[in-house]
Amino acid sequence: MYIPRAFERTDPDELCAFAAAHPFAVLVSAHNGEPFATHLPLLVERDTGALVGHMARANPHWTELDGKPVLAIFSGPHAYVSPTWYEAENVVPTWNYVAVHATGTFRVLADEADAVRVLLATVRAYEGSGEGAWAPDAEGAFFRGLVNGIVAFRVEAARWEGKWKLSQNQPPERREKVRAALAASTSAEARAVARLMGEG
Repeated sequence: MYIPRAFERTDPDELCAFAAAHPFAVLVSAHNGEPFATHLPLLVERDTGALVGHMARANPHWTELDGKPVLAIFSGPHAYVSPTWYEAENVVPTWNYVAVHATGTFRVLADEADAVRVLLATVRAYEGSGEGAWAPDAEGAFFRGLVNGIVAFRVEAARWEGKWKLSQNQPPERREKVRAALAASTSAEARAVARLMGEG
């Protein structure tokens, strides 16, 4: 993606942590010569930076992907920025947002044991393990039917890119006006952007 230097973030740990905190991604590649996207949660292997997930076996996306490049897009909070907040002339609207891209090689995990591992890891990650948490019967027929209906995969991420577009290209006083306006918004997304702007 296009990243002006003022907005660039390159720390791999920060980018992986962001992806883990915003795991519902868009996986993009070419399919039958056209762009194709699948929306799905992805787990981040923090030690390797690889991504792990699964999609429906009926989804044609995976059928041409083994060994091919893919792009995973993780989106964070975002908000409209009004030029009126700057209290200045010759300014225009914009959008503040945070996004992380991971590019790498898609690998189908064809072994049934891998599919079981990915499904169980996904449930643990999002369901948790507290009292009343749902836990599948990994040996039961229902769960085995689920396993047969999905394709597990791993993306060996070779490049991580981060863009924190938070008005860093504006003078400090304008940036503070934007932060304050977003913080006062009724939108949770806008307030989240304000918090990120306050972190520097």
